Amino acid sequence: MIPVRSYLAILRVPGALAFCLTGLWARAGGAMMGIATVLMASTRYDSYTIAGTLSATNSVAWAIGAAVLASLVDRFGQRRVMLPASVLSGALLLLVVVLAATGAPAWTLFAPTALSGFTAGAPGALVRARWNYVLADPQQLHAALSLESTLDEGTWVFGPMIATLLATMLFPEAGLIGVVAVGVSGSLAFYAQRRTEPPSHPTRAPKQSGGGLLLAVPGVFPVILVNLLVGMAFGAADVSIVAAAEHFGNKGWSGIVLGVIALGSASAGLAYGSRKWRSPIRHRFAVFTLFYAATTWLLVTSPSIWALGAFGLLNGFAIAPSFINSNSLIQQIVPEHRLTEGLSWIGTSVGIGGSLGSTAAGYFIDQTGAFVGLTTAAIGASLAALIAAATLPLLARAQTPRSIRSPSL
Repeated sequence: MIPVRSYLAILRVPGALAFCLTGLWARAGGAMMGIATVLMASTRYDSYTIAGTLSATNSVAWAIGAAVLASLVDRFGQRRVMLPASVLSGALLLLVVVLAATGAPAWTLFAPTALSGFTAGAPGALVRARWNYVLADPQQLHAALSLESTLDEGTWVFGPMIATLLATMLFPEAGLIGVVAVGVSGSLAFYAQRRTEPPSHPTRAPKQSGGGLLLAVPGVFPVILVNLLVGMAFGAADVSIVAAAEHFGNKGWSGIVLGVIALGSASAGLAYGSRKWRSPIRHRFAVFTLFYAATTWLLVTSPSIWALGAFGLLNGFAIAPSFINSNSLIQQIVPEHRLTEGLSWIGTSVGIGGSLGSTAAGYFIDQTGAFVGLTTAAIGASLAALIAAATLPLLARAQTPRSIRSPSL
């Protein structure tokens, strides 16, 4: 039985339940985006290379845009920056739907796909910034970050399955229409929560360690690099699981397998967040990254769709705790006035890595088959584990837990 008292306590904070639920809604479409793009492009254009590259284009643009928009959010506020950006992102994605449905050449889809990704932003980072604003106790913040990682994975339980059902039972672009409907409506609801919006910092505080480049702050780069490689594994696995399901005779099961992975992650996140850990975050960061690498290699050995799902469940157990640890490390390392930017870099690194992984896996799948794509994912995860272990001394020097602040609300 997973204790829930710690979660109930933080959700009783005034305004917390509202921004938590609407933040979940706002980012739910993101969990549908990758597989919706792959299913649409692989069906309309009969090419996993095009599908993987199109998904990668969106991911890279999203990753770059998320970092740019997060910096603007820290300076001007969440609603002022992200509400118009979210609406624009949805409109551009609808243009992609129209182009694909009318038989436009594949190359015409790339520009609006990239612009849609660039303007989508990272609602998950903005929700985490709100938790940092409303909570003062470090243990409560640990529970909040764990809850958010679990909710993230909850979107990955249902998002891929819903996108797959829409694209396979209705028409190929239906999954992308679902992304627009969920993302825009959720954004409108989330940015309407003004009471818990962190204050903006129009004039930045004096430069701290690392100067103007956040990646130069001691300890930030290794955390971001590990997440980039984990993202590479994610991107490669997403495309490869669709191809593997097709290899096993049922492409529609790909969404279910991805959902099972996310279910394992969500369950692990709840259990992880409810426990008071004594070991340093950096050690857990390395251990769970190693666990993720080991279980990703299991996916490569899958002899059937059932084995792929079973190994995927084990693989999922490492995901949410890994992201909880990454966000916690960043929260302790970056200057407080750049917290949203720092948290967004987690998503940025995963997005860039995902683009590299999905592009490489799409090419290898078209050339040699699905399981070479899964091998690409395992290699990325293994490199992430090696770097996480090798940089433990650097993280030990960089870690400076924040002093307990007075509650903001």
